[in-house]
Amino acid sequence: MWIINILGVLLIALIVWWFWLYKPNETSASKDLVIDVENGVYTPAHIKLAANQATDIVFNRKDPAPCAEMLQVPAFDISETLALNKQTRIHLPAMPAGEYDFHCQMQMYKGKIHVQ
Repeated sequence: MWIINILGVLLIALIVWWFWLYKPNETSASKDLVIDVENGVYTPAHIKLAANQATDIVFNRKDPAPCAEMLQVPAFDISETLALNKQTRIHLPAMPAGEYDFHCQMQMYKGKIHVQ
């Protein structure tokens, strides 16, 4: 009985950490920033950019899943098709400080742009 209680507490702790305490690493964008699209994720998925500067980001799609084909940045009405096993350059306009999401059309692949 006590083993079940300990496992329950550990599971609750894991859920709290995963949904509320986990902070993913951010990658600062450079001219050579490449985001890989494979295995259901963007790598890196959290990008830090400077405010009020236009930026190009290269997406390298390695995942043949149909969902990985589209990239959307809703805040700027960007919707681009990512070619399989090729790099696609996406131009991001100058952005004010804030957080902006990017994702596939079904929002299964997700990422965030932090502009400071």
